[in-house]
Amino acid sequence: MAFDASPIDLTTAALAVGLIGIILHLRSLGMETVVIKYRYVFVIIFLLPASFFFDIYFYIRNKIIFAIRSAPKQHKLRVEYVQNQVKEWQRSPSRKKMCTARPGWMNVSLRPGKYKKRSHQIAVNLVDILNVDIQRQTITVEPLATMGQISAALNPLGWTLAVLPELDDLTVGGLIMGTGVESSSHIYGLFQHICVAYEIVLSDGSVVTATEKENSDLFYAIPWSYGTLGFLVSAEIKIVPSKKYVKLNYQPTHSRQESIKIFEEASNNKSNDFVEGLMYSSEDAVIMTGTMTDDIEPDKVNCIGNYWKPWFYKYVENILHKGPKTEYIPLRHYYHRHSRSIFWEIQDIIPFGNNVIFRYLFGWMTPPKISLLKLTQTEAIVKLYEKHQIVQDMLVPMKRLNDSLDVFHKEYRNYPLWLCPMKLFKVPGFVKPASSQEEMYVDIGAYGEPKVENFIARETIRRIEHFVTSVKGFQMLYADSYMTREEFYKMFDHSLYNNLRNSIPNCKDAFSEIYDKVSYVARNS
Repeated sequence: MAFDASPIDLTTAALAVGLIGIILHLRSLGMETVVIKYRYVFVIIFLLPASFFFDIYFYIRNKIIFAIRSAPKQHKLRVEYVQNQVKEWQRSPSRKKMCTARPGWMNVSLRPGKYKKRSHQIAVNLVDILNVDIQRQTITVEPLATMGQISAALNPLGWTLAVLPELDDLTVGGLIMGTGVESSSHIYGLFQHICVAYEIVLSDGSVVTATEKENSDLFYAIPWSYGTLGFLVSAEIKIVPSKKYVKLNYQPTHSRQESIKIFEEASNNKSNDFVEGLMYSSEDAVIMTGTMTDDIEPDKVNCIGNYWKPWFYKYVENILHKGPKTEYIPLRHYYHRHSRSIFWEIQDIIPFGNNVIFRYLFGWMTPPKISLLKLTQTEAIVKLYEKHQIVQDMLVPMKRLNDSLDVFHKEYRNYPLWLCPMKLFKVPGFVKPASSQEEMYVDIGAYGEPKVENFIARETIRRIEHFVTSVKGFQMLYADSYMTREEFYKMFDHSLYNNLRNSIPNCKDAFSEIYDKVSYVARNS
């Protein structure tokens, strides 16, 4: 039988054949690969607009709150609400361990902590800047105030945090209860070292202030404690005078020894306000040093934070092949230089995100919020990331940097690597140098897909953890940690922490140990 097909029929048939071909191709790739490989479609259509409007809302809200100074008036009532919840817990028959009610997908740790589901959750909705005291050179903030929020408030006033960690959405509470580092840490240390005072609600519902002189044991034990000694409700933090620009010097290097020599010399030079290194291979790096300034050469100004600009790490990679360079970057652009590309993690989510056309069309909405990326992860994505992605920061002594880079190259072969120098002060607490005096350490950040063959995350990270412990280093605990409890105690000094857990009334009944909140088992079971 013969018949005439209309153009619509032919088009429909062609589309059907094409669709079947696409489906067969996707099936051949495997559904897990498809979910990862084409996730950018969902991210661009839904998460980028949602992230953009979320940021706009909070920007306007925070501006209004800061302008009318209503936050200090509300703070006391909010703290009392936290106290009342703790007292209600004391009267409850179940007496589960307490934790904050903030959903796990909202923090920046690699995986949401599933321990929250079996805990008594306390709402700690404290998100505001309370006071800027120019005379004391401090800012007082609530724990959920973010780095983006703080830099937006301080920079127009001519001030900045002495250590302002990179990503916009990092919170003060996370940086104190966990930790934080930035390219000024070679002078000021970790984020905890610029904190002047903590306001804490303890397990009995009382509120105490901890400083170097008042409740000093609690002051030194709070950092890295992950909410296991009490609920942080405010913090007073050092600020320093700022200037409008950063004069940034880029120095390409093409041998490991040259890279380490220049990096170490720059880190020990206090005239550098900022020091950072990006390793692009085992031998090649760009070492960056910066100083704040108001005096600029107009033809050398680079507003790297503008949405149409290349991702910073890609821009720096071009300099690697062109030679030394100096330019002037607006201060806030510098502070959040890695935010748009989430360091280099976004290349695995939107592979073409650094394309000039994409930047001009969609760059104004980037980056997608990490919290929304986590919220919308499927089990397939979680499993595939666990198998094929690494997100780790290891703090190692500067004198062991060469050995550490050898180990990272052998185990990950993942580049770029982020190098950030930090001074580790000899003070009580969870982390301190093994020597009898302060010591320069380096944060080595590895993010992305390892290029070694037969990468097995658990086994590889276990070997890295053993190495870091052997050189008296530390693992940042937002990432996957596979240490046993005994190994965890070996890496971190629990003496002060355990004394406080024993002396604070009901503390052990009220809060889990740190290990039971940060270990891989705790976060995944």
